[in-house]
Amino acid sequence: MLAPGERICLETRRHGVVLARPLAEAVLLAGLGGFLVSRPWPVPLLGAFAAVVGATVALRAVWRWERTRILVTTQRLLLVDGTLRRRSAALRLDRVGTIEVEQNVAGRLLGYGTLVAGELEIPYVAEPRRVYGLVARLGA
Repeated sequence: MLAPGERICLETRRHGVVLARPLAEAVLLAGLGGFLVSRPWPVPLLGAFAAVVGATVALRAVWRWERTRILVTTQRLLLVDGTLRRRSAALRLDRVGTIEVEQNVAGRLLGYGTLVAGELEIPYVAEPRRVYGLVARLGA
């Protein structure tokens, strides 16, 4: 994956805020499942199914979050994700033109933003100003 002489300067995950929505959905499904399990037969089957779906939603979200990496090497900015089907998007630092950080109010409060470097756009980057500074310094 790395070229000869290339070394990793930063390896991080996307901000944990990406888990908020799927985990909220999972909690709602589990709550609905718990409620339905307490009802008369055959409704508990639907409750069990809702609880399993909720657990699956949560597991999938955490798995995807865990398997997605943002890397800054001495030569490239990379977004790598996937387990069975590994995908990566890369941008050579010597070809980075404009680098931008986009943050809404929640992003500024919680410490995440979207990093736009050339044609590569990476949402939910934790500490985007730090990543921005590193990419700008290495690309210069």
